[in-house]
Amino acid sequence: MSTLTHSEFEFPGQKAVYHGKVRDVYTLENDLLVMVASDRISAFDVVLPKGIPHKGQVLNQMAEHFLTATQDIVPNWRTASPDPVVTVGQRAEAFKVEMVIRGYLSGHAARTYASGERMLCGVRMPEGLKESDAFPEALITPTTKEALGAHDEDISREEILRQGIVSEEDYIQLEAYTRALFARGQAMAAERGLILVDTKYEFGKLASGQIVLIDEIHTPDSSRYFLAEGYAERQASGEAQQQLSKEFVRQFLIANGFQGKEGQPIPELTDAWAQSVSERYIQLFELVTGKTFIPADQGDIPGRIQTNVEQFLSSLKHA
Repeated sequence: MSTLTHSEFEFPGQKAVYHGKVRDVYTLENDLLVMVASDRISAFDVVLPKGIPHKGQVLNQMAEHFLTATQDIVPNWRTASPDPVVTVGQRAEAFKVEMVIRGYLSGHAARTYASGERMLCGVRMPEGLKESDAFPEALITPTTKEALGAHDEDISREEILRQGIVSEEDYIQLEAYTRALFARGQAMAAERGLILVDTKYEFGKLASGQIVLIDEIHTPDSSRYFLAEGYAERQASGEAQQQLSKEFVRQFLIANGFQGKEGQPIPELTDAWAQSVSERYIQLFELVTGKTFIPADQGDIPGRIQTNVEQFLSSLKHA
């Protein structure tokens, strides 16, 4: 099955292109951005050499679902989605931090906790927790936003302010938006029989100075979900929670000796493995949104995107 793992589009008015780990971002005149969600998948800040069928569409349409559902909390950059894997919106100057928020002891926080460490990004995690327990209050544990190929690093609120990465006034607003978005995400997940465990948000500033939500939210690339049914029973019995996230990809890589560290070869990734990951992403899309996933035509993916974006840009000129 064909996948989109690289793009080199030439859109009308194009000024620059940035290839991220998963998304390709095209800057156009008039501060317009065209964001293409590829089928690339990353883990441990490394882009894996195998594309995942339909992954870009899953992420783009799930992000569209949640950006629309949260625009009353914080304005976002999105204007339209002219193709199943494309979002067009306003360019914003991104803050150099990612706002990670954790409602439960899981993933990176659980690994840190298991090592005996109780401080994470300047925040103290309570004693007496076991993996997948809920925190008394959600913890904001920010990371630096590093260039492609570099690892995002944990950083504390105090260090962000000390280094002047974000002003205190802006950071207070980012924290408030982060908590409000997480609360909305948890409420929406609960309606679908899910628990939103942790996630991350990225924000930017428009030329006007307005803070907006950018990138995507509440997708399997940025978020972790548990199944709500049976959660308490699994915790009581010490059974692992049923996770719906990218963690299963990380665990597969760990089991095969890869954690993104220097000198570690990426294990062989077969077509069957890619198909199984694709099925997990589609399952999560349908579970989280309550919508049926309708795969886009996979015949000529670049040609389809080029046509749909050009038609949309043309409609803007004639509007």
